[in-house]
This record gives sequence, C-alpha cells and structure tokens, in this order.
Amino acid sequence: MDSSKSEDANILHVFWNEGMLNHDLGTGLFDTLEDPGFLEVLEKHPENADRIRNMLSILRKGPIAPYIQWHTGRAAYLSELYSFHTPEYVDMLAKASTAGGKTLCHGTRLNPGSWEAALLAAGTTLEAMHYILDGHGKLSYALVRPPGHHAQPTQADGYCFLNNAGLAVQLAVESGCKRVAVVDIDVHYGNGTAEGFYERDDVLTISLHMNHGSWGPSHLQTGLHDEVGRGKGLGFNLNVPLPNGTGDKGYEHAMHELVVPAISKFMPEMILLVIGQDSSAFDPNGRECLTMEGYRKIGQIMRQQADQFSGGRLLVVQEGGYHITYAAYCLHATLEGVLSLPHPLLSDPLAYYPEYDMYSERVTFIKNYWQGLISTTDKSN
Repeated sequence: MDSSKSEDANILHVFWNEGMLNHDLGTGLFDTLEDPGFLEVLEKHPENADRIRNMLSILRKGPIAPYIQWHTGRAAYLSELYSFHTPEYVDMLAKASTAGGKTLCHGTRLNPGSWEAALLAAGTTLEAMHYILDGHGKLSYALVRPPGHHAQPTQADGYCFLNNAGLAVQLAVESGCKRVAVVDIDVHYGNGTAEGFYERDDVLTISLHMNHGSWGPSHLQTGLHDEVGRGKGLGFNLNVPLPNGTGDKGYEHAMHELVVPAISKFMPEMILLVIGQDSSAFDPNGRECLTMEGYRKIGQIMRQQADQFSGGRLLVVQEGGYHITYAAYCLHATLEGVLSLPHPLLSDPLAYYPEYDMYSERVTFIKNYWQGLISTTDKSN
C-alpha cells in the first residue's frame, strides 16, 4: 500500500475562517431576540460565536490535534450561490445587508456582519469539497457558521441563510459525481437540503431528527417518514423522525437498519455527513440524548460507508450544537469516529441519560414503509 495514501487516511483537513465569528444575533429570550422586561440576565442567541470558539479550541488544543491539518476558507462568489439558490433570493439577502439588516423569520436575522459570515461559510464549505474533488485529501471538515441546512433555494429558515451543504453537493455533481449521499444528524430536519434536491435521483438526502414537525411558513416541511421525494426524486429522501430521548443505542440502530441499507442501495460516489451536536443529552435546542459514545459511533459508521462506496471520500459539514462546552466534546468524538481511531481520545465529562429502548419498534415501522415504497418504485420502472 502507498504509505502516503495510508497516512492521508488518518488526516482530517479542517477548513475555517475567523470572519465567521462576526455574525452576532445579540441577546434575548432564547432565540426570540426579545427582552420581556422582567429578566435580570438575557442570554446570547443560541447560534453564537462562543459555541464555535470552543469547537475550534478543542480541535486545536485537544488530543485530536495531531490528526488535523488546517486550511483557510474563503468567501463564496455570488455566482457560486446560484447553483442552489435563486438569484432573486441571493439579491434580497445582499440588499438586506446593505440596508443594515432584516429579520427573515423567527430567530433568524441578518445583522451587520452576517452576510459576510454567511458568504464565508458557503465558500469555506465549497473549498472543503474542492479539496476532496481535486484529489488533495479524502476527509474534510467545514467548521462553519452560520449554519445552512434549513436554508431553501428561496427561503431563509432556522438560523440559516445559505445552504452550505447543498452548495457542496451541487459542486460534487457538477464535477462529475453521478450519485451523492447526504446524511444529516442535526437534531432538526435538514429541510432546506431536502427541498433543494427533492425531485432529483442523483442525490440521496437522509435526515435523522427529533419529531418536531413544521414550525411555520419558513419551515413547511414536516420531516415525517412519508416525505420521500417527488417525480424522479421519489424514494430519494429518507426521513427518520425520532422520539425524544432516543439516545445512543437508538441512533446506532437507526443507522444500521435504515441509513446503511439506503446508502448500500444508492452506492454514492461522494458522501456528506452533516453534523449538529444539538442531538446531545444536554443541548438546549434538542432532546435526543446522544452522548459522546453515540456521536463517535455515527462517525465510525459513516467512515465505513465512505470507505466502501466513495473511495474513502467524506465531507463533514457543521450545523447546530448549542451547549457551549458539550457540543465541542461531542464534535471531538464524532471526528474521532470519522478518523477510525482505535480508542477514544477523550472521556465523557458529563452525566448519562437513560436510553429509549422501544425505538427498534419505530425503526421497524419506517423500514417496512420504506421497503414497500422502493419495491413499488422498482416495479413501476
């Protein structure tokens, strides 16, 4: 075996740009940006720079540091955004920024510095994908904010302005990848990514998320198991809505029983793992009770899928994760799994929540539904 290729398999290329810290949503009552008038202490909006500073710090100073090579990200060109977003939507964001800002939907406001940060997040993710496509490395991680997976082609949503992962998927397709798979484990449905590829059969979108349903005009998608794609895309969107408290064993069961078979059938040439640590046991914005062990296992499974189907090529894209300290620890564990490290490098510093042992019954229901749909689709073709 080529020793350089073996060595590269143990290196994670991390793409980052300091300018993304300039996006500031201020303080208020959680993510409402409102002051009710009777609280002594208002908290920062959950999507704040501190969460990313700790992720950055743990990767630079933690035990995973020797396995990382750092790369500087860049701002996306407006023309690059049109591969996923409409020119009208992009123009609206640019004009809103020039005018001093605009509230786009609940909890999602474009402030001075936000548009520049969003362009950096998009461009940095594209650079991370380019690095893989150009053959420089196989494992890349886009450490970016603001997040992107709720942003639809014409709509901001859920703290997201530009769909970073969606842009990277489109770049892979335009660069010759015939089949691209996206696995999103953020606690919220990756509705924007799904919407962007909902009628296509060259992109498989998979989302494991809490069963939160639609949350208003910016997020009409329900995330339920029956949102499966449309037209040519029928059967190419797999939703796995999870009960609160599903935990490590439930997620691992879902990965093996739903995600792995779907990827095996699709046989992607490129894989994206879209991560959010808001599925953790202590996140203020999620209730799924994953621990470091669960995140590490998901990382391992996705690395195995990349090794089997995409020649080891795997792009990891950051989304949510709002517990300032535990999100960083869970990120560390996820990337340990992606690197296939034989032993955990960090122990879990926080307590453990009980598992939801009945989840296997829910997975069986979704699996039967999905297999029936695929069987019907195959017969019609």
